[in-house]
Amino acid sequence: MVSLNPVRILKNEAEEEKAELARLSSFVGAIAVGDLVKSTLGPKGMDKILVSYGRNAGSVEVTNDGATILKSVGVDNPAAKILVDMSRVQDDEVGDGTTSVTVFAAELLREAEKLIELKIHPQTIIAGWRRALDVARDALTKSAQDHSGDEEKFKEDLMNIARTTLSSKILSQHKEYFSKLAVEAVLRLKGSGELSAIQLIKKSGGCLEDSFLDEGFLLDKKPGVHQPKRIENAKILIANTPMDTDKIKVFGSHIKVDSMSKIADLELAEKEKMKDKVNKILNHKCNVFVNRQLIYNYPEQLFADANVMAIEHADFDGIERLALVTGGEIVSTFDNPELVKLGTCELIEQVMIGEDTLLRFSGVKLGEACTIVIRGATHQIVEEAERSLHDALCVLTATVKESRVVFGGGCSETLMACAVLKAASETPGKESIAMEAYARALMQLPTVIADNAGYDSAQLVSELRAIHTQGTSTMGLNMDTGKIGCMKELGITESYAVKRQVVMSASEAAEMILRVDNIIKCAPRRRMPDNRPC
Repeated sequence: MVSLNPVRILKNEAEEEKAELARLSSFVGAIAVGDLVKSTLGPKGMDKILVSYGRNAGSVEVTNDGATILKSVGVDNPAAKILVDMSRVQDDEVGDGTTSVTVFAAELLREAEKLIELKIHPQTIIAGWRRALDVARDALTKSAQDHSGDEEKFKEDLMNIARTTLSSKILSQHKEYFSKLAVEAVLRLKGSGELSAIQLIKKSGGCLEDSFLDEGFLLDKKPGVHQPKRIENAKILIANTPMDTDKIKVFGSHIKVDSMSKIADLELAEKEKMKDKVNKILNHKCNVFVNRQLIYNYPEQLFADANVMAIEHADFDGIERLALVTGGEIVSTFDNPELVKLGTCELIEQVMIGEDTLLRFSGVKLGEACTIVIRGATHQIVEEAERSLHDALCVLTATVKESRVVFGGGCSETLMACAVLKAASETPGKESIAMEAYARALMQLPTVIADNAGYDSAQLVSELRAIHTQGTSTMGLNMDTGKIGCMKELGITESYAVKRQVVMSASEAAEMILRVDNIIKCAPRRRMPDNRPC
């Protein structure tokens, strides 16, 4: 006789959520993440304070960058983790739009929840979303403009994109100044997109407008004692090698000696070994030696006697960038000088920034290399300014590669929503309902921007939709006046690559979450007592 009792196939402590419960859990987690960052969207968005615990207990970050907030917030919900990962990928891929992509994905799932309550199958919703995505992407592509053939117009596009990107950041009060800095730095790259050639150095003190662009490479280090402070026509050997006293690095080893003279002999042998190593380095005919690791007093003295500038403890990021901009390579052994490629630059000198002394490498081989020094009143302001400027540089680099631009201020979202609604009215069946839901989710982005600025979003968004339906496709939200304005005249433009990535990433992530009908949590591994003999 077959038992009617449910058969449990999972371990005792494993958990399983099925069907509606699993879907509801996913929707709740994803929508909560969207609501968390929603208030940071737009030029009038608010900031969040992130307070660390554990190893970095007490450290405080103030930011409105969606990726930074989500990266710092620990989430347990699986669907929420998908949105956090999507935000991180958006940041890595194009540098901006991290908040927009999270909010849009959350709004799609909010709309999907309503459709599922109407007994529309998830696969029908997904089919409608895919149609809507194709329509939205086509509408966005048709509205994009490309001025890459006209150098002046393209530079103005880049300036407008930088201003729009920085409008929602801490640098919004100084966006004109920082937009020029960012555009100058990116145009120096001559289309190579080699962002690592642009170095950002943070120095607390002064105010944000004390920040500046330096043509060359700055290294936050000092040369050794009694070594030259200025070198022309520098030949630079970049290394990652131990320059401290060699020790016997075998765990548990001991050396026994029967007299103090033997210890003196050991020390002398170690000195001779270090002297041989320094002589091998000097055989490379370099006049500057940059090492990632420490340089102890004895080798430092030998370099000073040879009139060589030796720089110790340059962090790995520093020496990798230095190797890139000077055309050298990082070495660890020094037996074959003829095989080693030295870096070159015209001048190395010390410069003062605030109260700190840095080394400036001028006339480097990679001519587009430059350094932006960021100043600010507090550590938190400098950190947030660095994140904001990094976002702007990433967006500008993406625009140089994909030169098309679209209008911001909710204009592109409304344009896509109107195109999707028009296509939905021509689509038979339940898929059209899903397409209408997709359009409503798109319209939530300008709604949130207006809400965050304290304006009447219902009035503004309805006016905006009506104007777009009549065929005026350059209108958007002017958050300075709280009215509808022409984005072309106001110069509010965004990168086509960023906007396309936002729509596609959010659609794919929402589709993945909507497909879920079962969540299985594995049983935790039991910790057994260790009864093994020592």
